[in-house]
Formats: sequence, C-alpha cells, structure tokens
Amino acid sequence: MSCVIQEKLESKHFLCLDVATRWNSTYLMLEGALAYRRAFDLLECSDGGKFRYELHKSDGVPEPSNWDRVASFLPLLKIFYDATLRVSGSLYITSNVYLQELIGISVLIKKKVLSNDVGVSLMANGMKKKHDKYWENVDDNVNLLLYIAVILDPRRKMGYTKWAINQQYDSEIAKYLCDKVMQTLNDMYELYDFENPPNESIPPKTSDFLEEVEDMDCDVDDAELEFEKEVQLL
Repeated sequence: MSCVIQEKLESKHFLCLDVATRWNSTYLMLEGALAYRRAFDLLECSDGGKFRYELHKSDGVPEPSNWDRVASFLPLLKIFYDATLRVSGSLYITSNVYLQELIGISVLIKKKVLSNDVGVSLMANGMKKKHDKYWENVDDNVNLLLYIAVILDPRRKMGYTKWAINQQYDSEIAKYLCDKVMQTLNDMYELYDFENPPNESIPPKTSDFLEEVEDMDCDVDDAELEFEKEVQLL
C-alpha cells in the first residue's frame, strides 16, 4: 500500500489471483496488476529484495516487455468479460442479445488472428481453435431457441440471424443450421396454432406465416453494418 501512496495511484482496481480455467479471472487479474504497475516496480526496489526473491522462485520479476504484453492481451480478454456480464444479467432479458455477443467474440478473435503482434496472433489462434471446436457441433452445443429469440426481436429478425450464422460457420454448416432454425420456428408455430385455435378468424397457413417472417427481414447488408457499429463499441 505504501508503494501505491508514494506513486500517487488512484486506481480503484483490486488485485486478485487467476483461475486457470476462467478467462474472466485472467482479465481481472491482469487489469488490476497493470493498473498498479508503477507500484510493483517501486516495490521491487524498496523492500530489501524480498519481492524480487519471491518472484524468482517462479518466473522472475516482470520485465517492461512483460507489462507491454499484458497490455496487448487485455482487449482480447475484455470482450469475454463484458459478454459474460451482459448475458448473465438478472434484471433484464438476455436471450435476444446472446447471438450478438457470440458473433462479437467470433469477429474479434478473427481480427486478432491477423494481428501484426505475433503474441496476440498466437493467443487468438489458440482461442479460435477452442471456439470452433465447441461451436461446430451444432447438434449438441447449440440451443436453437436462442436463435428464435433473435428472430422475434424486431430489431434483428431473420435477415440478421442468417447473416450471423453465415459469419460463424462455413456455408455447408450454416445452411444446415439455418434449416434447423427455420424448422424449429415452424414447429413452434404449429404447436401454438394447435393449442390456441381461433374463434372466428381463419389462421394463416404455416407457409404464409414464414413468408411474412421473410418479408419482415432487414437487409443483410444493413444488418452487417449495424452489427459492425455494435462491435466497434465493445
């Protein structure tokens, strides 16, 4: 604490330890450590060598290049932290923002894979492999109702959903998943129609209903533009 006071640091971040299996905890640990970088540098020189001695039992004292590497990793880790907070909120509906957060993560990882920073690129490549390995199993790891929630969101609808799926998967898997989503939507409508028969008016046929959904689609290019604006704000 004395080193923080001497360096006149006013950060409200807390120092915490990492949990190896959670990227969120890694982000919080590195963010807090980076905020107190000058205090750590001062501690190395002001505690009689105890701090340096303890760190040399593992990987040693952080060098300037290590701090720079931490700073370069934070934007990539932050998107996971922010997305987790948004989709796990308990005071508002989150089902319709799930897909946006998922695609936002996917888009950022793809961009970081192409980074000129070799360390960032390697880290993003590792993330992409794990990301793709999990999400490519659309039969077991994809909840179709989360796509339905986006379709029923008047700001997104079918056009955005199809665009997002095609951003996430290659053409073959994307078509398969789009067909599954449409079939699920059709089944839900049929069930609702069966359990809620009309009193007087004649209900539209399923095909008419799906055509209406398609007609309400926003243009895919507009959806992409809107989404890119959202990504830039992350």
